[in-house]
Amino acid sequence: MAERVIPLVDLRSKALSAPRPIQAIPTSGPWLDRLGRPLRDLRISVTDRCNFRCSYCMPKEVFDQGHPYLPHSALLRFEEITRLAKVFVAHGVRKIRLTGGEPLLRKDLEQLVEQLAALRTPDGQPLDLTLTTNGSLLARKARALKDAGLQRVTVSLDALDDAIFRRMNDVDFPVRAVLDGLEAAQAVGLGPIKVNMVVKRGTNEQEILPLARHFRGSGVTLRFIEYMDVGATNGWRMDQVLPSAEVVERIGRELALVPLQASAPGETAERWGYAGADGLHDPALGEIGVISSVTQAFCGDCNRARLSTEGRLYLCLFASQGYDLRALLRDEAADEAQIASALGAIWQGRTDRYSELRALLPADSAAAGKRIEMSYIGG
Repeated sequence: MAERVIPLVDLRSKALSAPRPIQAIPTSGPWLDRLGRPLRDLRISVTDRCNFRCSYCMPKEVFDQGHPYLPHSALLRFEEITRLAKVFVAHGVRKIRLTGGEPLLRKDLEQLVEQLAALRTPDGQPLDLTLTTNGSLLARKARALKDAGLQRVTVSLDALDDAIFRRMNDVDFPVRAVLDGLEAAQAVGLGPIKVNMVVKRGTNEQEILPLARHFRGSGVTLRFIEYMDVGATNGWRMDQVLPSAEVVERIGRELALVPLQASAPGETAERWGYAGADGLHDPALGEIGVISSVTQAFCGDCNRARLSTEGRLYLCLFASQGYDLRALLRDEAADEAQIASALGAIWQGRTDRYSELRALLPADSAAAGKRIEMSYIGG
């Protein structure tokens, strides 16, 4: 059956102004939202462009040659991104992930990496600085990224079978080139590396075990992501979601698994380690992770915010509106204290928990047609 593609609703022109604080904003220390969640993880989209056309993210029927991407003049400059990041880090952010689109398409990205790598937390610690990529340009850029200060990468890889992979990226890109990128990243020390597979029932679930076998014992952590209703263009249907519990069951039938503790508060992935002959986790064999945003929502400890390519701050992957930080940055009258106060007020007012409420929404909810695209704010 042909996939249904929902026309793109362009929400980029709609932005909220930074709110006034509803109570005193702390001048130091972490911010807490209305549900008591701190901000620890900032995801920064550096481009809305990508050289793949994966159906679950940027379907070719919508993101065609006539699609109006953001002009370069609309993008945040690297210095502006770093200025904002510095404020976020002063108030609790410990991890920054560069994303897109495909972030390696952004010219001179190494310069931004170098600027962000120089930031320090209030107690003098470096940030956990990472990048998510489709891997297509990683082989040629891995060394420069490492030299600039990037610590690790996450690579999207939805199939090991070349024919399936080419169909899913929809630009006939070979899987071997992505594997070469992974090898280059490992060779220069960008790690630990994670590989993300979006599992879509009826499309690539037969690749679960081949990928698990391939990366078991390789030092790479493979993570399986439930196909999500992100944005408004991928024609998402619940019957295309393969629950993570079934993924774990399929792998466990052949490769014994044991549950592992979360690696950090707010961790999105449930971890499973490969067991050795003694039935205990063997670190040499590695682990997998499952991200179950659809069947097991983890909103309760979500500590992430997303900064779009043109400077809009989004408080949830499923948001429909963001706060315009570019205007604030470019207001000559706004000093660091005012910027910090505005950002604190935004996080302080946060109540987002879409995944927990998804099941309560009608299937044809108007909200489904208003969510911002993942290629605009990053995954």
